[in-house]
Amino acid sequence: DAKAFGIALEPPDINRGVWRFEPVSDALVRYGLGAVKGTGAGAIEAIVAAREGVAGQGGGAFRSLFDFCARVDRQKVNKRAVEALIKAGAFDTLHPDRAAALASVPLAFDWAETQDANALQGGLFDFGDEPDAHGSSTQEPALTPTEPHTLRERLMLEKAAIGFFLSGHLFDEVAAEVRRFAPTRIADLADSREPQLLAGIVTELRVVNGQRGRAAIFRLDDGSETIEAVVNEELLDARRDLIAEDQLLIVQGRVQLDRFSGGLRLTAQQLWDLPAARARFGRYLRVTVHGGQPPIAQLIQTWPARRIDTEEGEWVQGLGVRLNLRRPRATAEVDLGETARFWPCDEALMRWRQLAPGGQAEVVYEAG
Repeated sequence: DAKAFGIALEPPDINRGVWRFEPVSDALVRYGLGAVKGTGAGAIEAIVAAREGVAGQGGGAFRSLFDFCARVDRQKVNKRAVEALIKAGAFDTLHPDRAAALASVPLAFDWAETQDANALQGGLFDFGDEPDAHGSSTQEPALTPTEPHTLRERLMLEKAAIGFFLSGHLFDEVAAEVRRFAPTRIADLADSREPQLLAGIVTELRVVNGQRGRAAIFRLDDGSETIEAVVNEELLDARRDLIAEDQLLIVQGRVQLDRFSGGLRLTAQQLWDLPAARARFGRYLRVTVHGGQPPIAQLIQTWPARRIDTEEGEWVQGLGVRLNLRRPRATAEVDLGETARFWPCDEALMRWRQLAPGGQAEVVYEAG
């Protein structure tokens, strides 16, 4: 709705937000911290009070997660609320790595408790001792080391906290590759009799029973726009495993004007997930080899091509491999043939890249 009216949303921010949404200007609204699931009015009021220095607390912007935990009323702001705020992106200006911040919440609460205990001990036995004589250093520890979130992990946690994706779009993670074989954006679609190849994230999925049988109805979203898509019962039964909320789906079908809604509707004819689309639209995997070759037989055995029985016989569904051999005085490209086809899932491609010098293993599409 905000986008339709030309209004932008300022992300949740622990140092700027309050309970309610606030207008910053005619075109900008500050996100209300109260809209983060798992917080509550008491927690947000305590955060604002600590930040503004109410009731004798030292005010000012929070400097870190540890400073935040030390200053807020932890009876009102518990670990669950802090974790929800981190997932929502409210700590991004302090700690851009949300995974490390999330992993550090228990440490931050323990450190804050220690600071309180040291301060109390110092107050009871203060006879002119040197600072920190009765407790450990007030030096903040480093964030707990952990593997950073993938874009999908970060966005799914964000959606769990605020109900939708605000800092990015799930399609962004695969857009560069998908646009090589499905270049048409949903925003650029027009009514056409020719089948269209589209890609996007499944949202608002529901399965309904109609006069012509069951059908899956959902919106396909590629970040540029959304379109309502319909999958009939036959295709639904055959490809039900591919149609899931927040998952990437590649759809070939007819785009027509929906007289009821006035917008465009996509009637699906074929469906693929990304590995199947790589096998269908990719030409081959090009692997650069400078010295010894990767363990090809092992890779193919681990991720074998899929064999499907059809009326015309067995059909091998997979991606071929070409080795781009580079030597000091010559280069050559060797096609390993049909027996070297493999299933190009993300795990398989990651392994190929780990074994190729400099990670030089990429799927080549028609335009490549």
